[in-house]
Amino acid sequence: MLKSFEKEFISYCESQDLEVNINQINVIKKLDHYYHINFKSFFSQLFSKRMSQKGFYLHGDVGVGKTMILNFFYARINKRKLRKHFNEFMLDFHNFAHERKGKNEENTINEFVKDLKYKVSLIYFDEFQVTNIVDAMILGKLFDQIFKEDIKIIVTSNTKISELYKDGLQRDQFKPFIKIMQDQSFEYELKIEDDYRKSNENKKQRYFYPLNQETNFKINKFFRTITKNKKISKISLKVKGRDFKIENFYDGIARFNFNDLCNQNLGAEDYLEIIKNCKFLVIDQVPQFNDINSNQQKRFITLLDVIYDKGIPLAVSADQKLDEFTSSRLLENSFKRTISRLYELTSVEYNL
Repeated sequence: MLKSFEKEFISYCESQDLEVNINQINVIKKLDHYYHINFKSFFSQLFSKRMSQKGFYLHGDVGVGKTMILNFFYARINKRKLRKHFNEFMLDFHNFAHERKGKNEENTINEFVKDLKYKVSLIYFDEFQVTNIVDAMILGKLFDQIFKEDIKIIVTSNTKISELYKDGLQRDQFKPFIKIMQDQSFEYELKIEDDYRKSNENKKQRYFYPLNQETNFKINKFFRTITKNKKISKISLKVKGRDFKIENFYDGIARFNFNDLCNQNLGAEDYLEIIKNCKFLVIDQVPQFNDINSNQQKRFITLLDVIYDKGIPLAVSADQKLDEFTSSRLLENSFKRTISRLYELTSVEYNL
């Protein structure tokens, strides 16, 4: 298993017409070391000096190939495994806890992790970030128990462990999680100068700007093309008692105004339910962001994370070029990932 891991990665890059970068090769070597410590025989683990490192935390700027590398690694692990968006994973936990109201927190965490242990030995979180105070306050105890049950975790993130949830509310209660992750993880930074998502930008890009009559004509024409011979319908979704209506729905193709999705009290749970019903999204009139509309920006970041994780292609209209978006001060770092993903999601090929 994973014999000649480095050579296999090089062959994979060549077959996919991907550039082979020495920094990525170095990460592959680190992953090979991590694999041998955590997934080899009992005896090789028993005599390993670094048995305690059950996590692999890969961070770096947007578009440097973090996800590609860990996807490659994950695909070659022949174990019970789970790849899940972090928001979705935490929703699973909160739903589990809700069903067991009345039990104390420690018992709930133990039961959740034991159930998890029965199903998986490896969890993969891509583009890990923490923005929710409820999650921040529970993560230390939850991940401590996950590692105690010998469940391995691999992570990509734009942020080093020590800077997670930076400037978040009640961050002191998040610090135990930081220590656990640092103690339990191999942490590496991947540095590459170019954003591969932008460099792969092609002529099929579906990002329309600025917001004017000509742009409106172009995106309307595009929408008519992809919905040709499809019947319009309206669907109503219910998420924990909340209703959400999709007014422009054509056999899995949905069109929204930005305000429909991000200017009302929606979160990851709502977006996951919307995406379940869609195979292509059109989002109109995405604004510039600043400190005044930072709540809408935070929802947009969460929305794009969910869309990207589920691989849903996009068409978008906005008032500026992708590389000219502004941001609220607190969300600048996480928004870089969103912009990079917009490049990819509005240019990736699609089948309808």
